[in-house]
Amino acid sequence: MIPKPTFEVIEPDFGHSYTYQQFDEHRPNKIGVWHYHPEIELVYVNGGSGKRQIGSHVSYYTDGDLILIGSNLPHCGFTDVLTGNKNESVVQMKQDFLGNDFFNIPEMKKIQSLFQIAKGGVAFTGSTKKKIGEKIEIMEYQTDFQRLLSILNILNELGNSKEYQVLNAQGFSLQTEVKDNDRINIVFNYVKTNFKEEITLEEISDLVSMTVPSFCRYFKKITNKTFIQFVNECRLVHASKLLAEKPISITEVCFESGFNNFSHFNKSFKAFTGQNPSEYRNELKSVLQS
Repeated sequence: MIPKPTFEVIEPDFGHSYTYQQFDEHRPNKIGVWHYHPEIELVYVNGGSGKRQIGSHVSYYTDGDLILIGSNLPHCGFTDVLTGNKNESVVQMKQDFLGNDFFNIPEMKKIQSLFQIAKGGVAFTGSTKKKIGEKIEIMEYQTDFQRLLSILNILNELGNSKEYQVLNAQGFSLQTEVKDNDRINIVFNYVKTNFKEEITLEEISDLVSMTVPSFCRYFKKITNKTFIQFVNECRLVHASKLLAEKPISITEVCFESGFNNFSHFNKSFKAFTGQNPSEYRNELKSVLQS
C-alpha cells in the first residue's frame, strides 16, 4: 500500500495566529510520513537521537535537535517510540502571521534573512540549541501574549546565531503546484518505506506516471540529487542509526540498511561520513559516554 502524500492543515485555535504543541511519551507526535504545509515550523527535540529528513536532506542527529523548516518544505516526523527523547516542542506560524508588512520593518531584517535560509531547512547546534530549546519549552507555561513575544525573541536570536547548518544547501526547488507536492511526497514516502529493498527507476517512475528519463530530470531539478543518490543516502543514514544504537555486527548493519555488497557499503559510508563504519561507531560511543 503506497502512503498518500500528506498536506497537513494547521488551524490555530480561535484567537491565535500560531500553534504551539508539546509532545512526550504519553502524547507522541504521530506525523511520521513525509508531509508539507505553508507554515514555517520550529521543532525542538529535547535529548534522544533519530533521523532528520527534510527536503532531499537525510541525516542522523544525537543529543536532541533544533530545526527551522521553511514554508512547503516536505519533511518527516523527527521522533518515534525509539528516539529516547524527553519531549518534543513544535511551533508553527505562517510567514505573515503578524500581518503582511510586519517583517519588512528594519528591526526585523535578521528574521527576514532567517526565513530566507529556512527555505532549505536549518539545524541549529551548540549553545544556541540548548538556550533556545529551553526558551521553547518554557512557552508551555506562558500566556498567549507572552508566547507571541517569545516567538519573536527566539526568531531574533536564531537570526543572530552563527551556530547552524543549512540542510538543503544545494537548494530544493519545489514548485507551488499541488501536483508537484503530491508527486514528490509519493516518491519520498515510498523510499522511506522501501529503502531496504531494491527500488528500480522503472518502478518509481511508474508510481508517479512518468517515463524514466522524465522522472530522472524532474527529481534532479527539484532535489539537486539523482534518485539513486537520494536512496543511498537514506540507507546510509539508517546505517548510521543502527551503528549508534544496535549491538549488531557491521555486516548485519550493511544488509539491514538495504546494501547487498559489503565493500560497496564500506566505500559509500566513508564517502558519506568521512569515516569507515567501525571508526564511526567508536567515535560515537566516546561522544555519548563523555
